[in-house]
Amino acid sequence: MSAGEDQLIGWLRRRLQRLGSDLLGDDAALLEERADWAISVDQQIEGVHFPPGLDPGVAGRRLVSVCLSDLAASGAEPAYGFLTVALPRRYDAKRLLTGVLTACRRYGVTLAGGDTASAPRGVSLTMTVLGRRRPRCRWLRRSHGRPGDGLWLGGPVGESALGRHLLAAGASFDGRSVTLPRRHRAPERWLRYGRRAVRRHLDPRPQLELGGTLARRRRVAAVDISDGLAIDLHRLCRESGVGADLEREAIPVSGGLEYWASALEIDPDQLMLAGGEDYVLLFTLPPRGRPADAASRRIGTLTERPGVRLGAGDEAVLLPPRGWDHLAKDRT
Repeated sequence: MSAGEDQLIGWLRRRLQRLGSDLLGDDAALLEERADWAISVDQQIEGVHFPPGLDPGVAGRRLVSVCLSDLAASGAEPAYGFLTVALPRRYDAKRLLTGVLTACRRYGVTLAGGDTASAPRGVSLTMTVLGRRRPRCRWLRRSHGRPGDGLWLGGPVGESALGRHLLAAGASFDGRSVTLPRRHRAPERWLRYGRRAVRRHLDPRPQLELGGTLARRRRVAAVDISDGLAIDLHRLCRESGVGADLEREAIPVSGGLEYWASALEIDPDQLMLAGGEDYVLLFTLPPRGRPADAASRRIGTLTERPGVRLGAGDEAVLLPPRGWDHLAKDRT
């Protein structure tokens, strides 16, 4: 019987704790609290994380960005990467590696090793990244939240999930330009937004600078939004032993989300709360704290009362941990 992703990790974590190990629970592993290195690993599988036939250079850039988002959530400065690829025989491996190296140069990563293998079908990419603790900085941890802390989001959510739906509807990206499905004849401003959503999904940008500025603070809890705002907020609350009150109208979304959600017959709240792959940081600050960047928005407050509630007063409802779960039978 298959368990969901969080249930399986919880099962594994309890067994590791019996052996004296408790390194799970954050986006990146901090082997010692005072150590200077954070380590994370992620994978991208064709047909699961990106559409079949995607330009290999785009797939390579996406892999690096997704991995580095985990380092951003720890406040680390990227340093080294190790790449493992399993590729079909006629796949353009050099174009893939060019994309990987382009992203590595952009973010200051030295590719230091890895492995290659053949695959009978489909592309499988895995990368391990190491990041340094920045000078005079602290690690960001999911467990650092306290009741009364403000809950902040580093940018809009829902756009990447919209891009995934547009790709499923026939959009494409050749590494330079996005082509939207012809049947969607929308005003140019909405077409621009649709093209941006596809780019946001296929070519995300990790919030490394924001993570670095937050690491200068005394105490910050953080998680990157990879599986969905709702499920990742539940994970942060679980590690910090708190609940949260979430303000629906405060959650930042880009202007075209409602239009395209209607055009594709998708609930916009589903995109915003459970769509996933936004790769923005969800973080906490003490009650009067404010981030230095202008893009972040306060979206709620941590509470002593367990559970995550959406809305205010009598109209508040419990928000379940909806989002992407690779192992769940009924994926959201």
